Amino acid sequence: MTQAKSGDSVSIHYTGTLDDGTLFDTSRQREPLEFTIGSGMVIPGFEKAAVGMSVGQSKTFTIPCAEAYGERSEELIYVVERTELPQGVEPAPGMALEAQGPDGQPFRLNVTAVDEGTVTLDANHPLAGQDLTFEIELMAIG
Repeated sequence: MTQAKSGDSVSIHYTGTLDDGTLFDTSRQREPLEFTIGSGMVIPGFEKAAVGMSVGQSKTFTIPCAEAYGERSEELIYVVERTELPQGVEPAPGMALEAQGPDGQPFRLNVTAVDEGTVTLDANHPLAGQDLTFEIELMAIG
């Protein structure tokens, strides 16, 4: 039976949960995730788990945060004056905002706190600091 290896394009159905069992993403109600192993299109631990799998095979594994979205960094939390936000934006905790980095690339900021004069923004990936458990099924190699 053919096994997935670096350079192969694969199609995988997945379900991702956190340590407490909270579901954070699944492909089961849509098309499977397609990527090329070794291309860096998905987090390293996910790519590594696909290597050696055969079509139809399933497995469950946990990716430590270091191989997923990394540790949370306090350096990525910013307190800004409300006047620095775009006009018309009424910030609220849980709201996502988009900004541009120095390289012109967009990135996401999550509003974590708001008071009369300031807004606290978190640029960490929402899953940073979390170990991620995946149940995957290899649907196709090709």
